[in-house]
Amino acid sequence: MSEQPEHPATRTVPSATRDIADVAAVEVITTAAVHLMSAAAVKCGLSEDVDGVPGSAYLDLDEARKLITALAALVTASAPDLGSQHARSLRDGLRSLQLAFREASPFPDALGDGPGEKLTGPVS
Repeated sequence: MSEQPEHPATRTVPSATRDIADVAAVEVITTAAVHLMSAAAVKCGLSEDVDGVPGSAYLDLDEARKLITALAALVTASAPDLGSQHARSLRDGLRSLQLAFREASPFPDALGDGPGEKLTGPVS
């Protein structure tokens, strides 16, 4: 009998644990940050138009606020451990999203009250 490759859904817990153990913390943190950034960008209406549906159709500022605040918390808490290159890139992406949120808001928050600004300071 020939062995068939293991399907990811049937992996055992020890196998998944071994896979996670091989990933550096910086990679896990930056991957989580990129997921938060991508979701926040979509919720800020920044996604590309697809099949005639404009990216602005996905605008949801309440959801974007939550995602950007979570991203700010992750970036702020992890920056000292990430190293300047990774932290700088994440801070730049976060700032861009905070500005995009402000621009998309029909009634922008006061400086310092935007998403994540209690953690990052005012963004203008």
